Amino acid sequence: MQKFCLALDLKNDPDLIAEYIEFHKNVWPEIQKSILDSGIINLEIYNVADRLFMIIEANSDFSFEIKEKKDAENPKVQEWETLMWKFQKALPQAKPGEKWILMDKIFELK
Repeated sequence: MQKFCLALDLKNDPDLIAEYIEFHKNVWPEIQKSILDSGIINLEIYNVADRLFMIIEANSDFSFEIKEKKDAENPKVQEWETLMWKFQKALPQAKPGEKWILMDKIFELK
């Protein structure tokens, strides 16, 4: 199994943040299916103020590149991503068009 952690910011507006959280209480079934079909086994998003933190656990076949390609071909995923961009704000170091940024693991207690 693979594990990935990613970060993204939200626009610093309490009403938008509350609306974003509400959308994630009822994620569209097509979005959930696309996540599972990509090889992701578990996905969690955490929030503090305007910062988001995502943990992905995926099978050994999972690839961000393949998921990105399939997402680009899925109209419902594109509709969701466009809607979510209303709330999201790229991190300062993000490349153009980049949302979630993969984080580097710097510590693990074993």
